[in-house]
Amino acid sequence: MDARTQPNARRQVSAYFISIDMARKGSMKGHTIKGGHKRPTKKGAGMTKKGIAKYRRDNPGSKLKGAVTGKVKKGSKSAKRRKSYCARSAGQMKKFPKAAKDPNSRLRQARRRWKC
Repeated sequence: MDARTQPNARRQVSAYFISIDMARKGSMKGHTIKGGHKRPTKKGAGMTKKGIAKYRRDNPGSKLKGAVTGKVKKGSKSAKRRKSYCARSAGQMKKFPKAAKDPNSRLRQARRRWKC
């Protein structure tokens, strides 16, 4: 093996492992409705507190928070989070018109839960 090619080979191998790690990070694998990590569609289609705790354990440093479902003061952090979520999910409604038309889709149920 030539000394000049060895560092490059190491870079390729490490890049491969980094890409595998990135694929795992942020993954919802193992989060199920039966396991109590996600709400069923009929109950609002979001993550439960148990699911959020599991996600944070699986992804250290995560800042994932639950849905803003209660009454909030205008201009508060919670109100801004809600407004941001509603804007993002409105984009999903455009991207997935089938889900947007179905009132029982997870997207529509989650938007209802967030009071969008």
